Amino acid sequence: MQVKAYVALGANLGDPVATVRTAIEALRSIAGARFLTASSLYRTAPVGLHHQPDFINAVALLEVDTAVLPAPTFLGALFEIEAKFGRVRSVKNAPRTLDLDLLLYDDQTIDQPGLTLPHPRMAKRAFVLAPLAEIAPDLDIPGHGMVTELLACIDGQRIEKLPQAQPVYSCPP
Repeated sequence: MQVKAYVALGANLGDPVATVRTAIEALRSIAGARFLTASSLYRTAPVGLHHQPDFINAVALLEVDTAVLPAPTFLGALFEIEAKFGRVRSVKNAPRTLDLDLLLYDDQTIDQPGLTLPHPRMAKRAFVLAPLAEIAPDLDIPGHGMVTELLACIDGQRIEKLPQAQPVYSCPP
């Protein structure tokens, strides 16, 4: 069975624009998944964190074969990509070379150690909702509501869509 999986990307160390663009390309290499599209890039202020550089964020959509990549295995593939970019998960909320978060795995609700779906803080984060609304404006987040309605309720989180230096990412026709 094929499901839609939404993945948030973020980085704030090194050259985060290049990192996020390269990470989007790396998502294409996940066996058992087919890359569909990604949002524009957004510059965002760190939420709840002080004395850190701004983040570059995006959201990607992939079609995933559940027989090959059930949600926990797909999350493991995302962690492998993070590790290739030098991500170390030893300190919570530390600056990141790359952060990949599994936001949604179709409409599944999962609550197990190491994996909660929908992602528990996604409905309160402009850096997730704005790029998500760009690629899936009619998306209903299970247990939370429509992505565009949730985004309209976010206050006080600085976010800026970056000018497109390259075309929007999508799969070949």
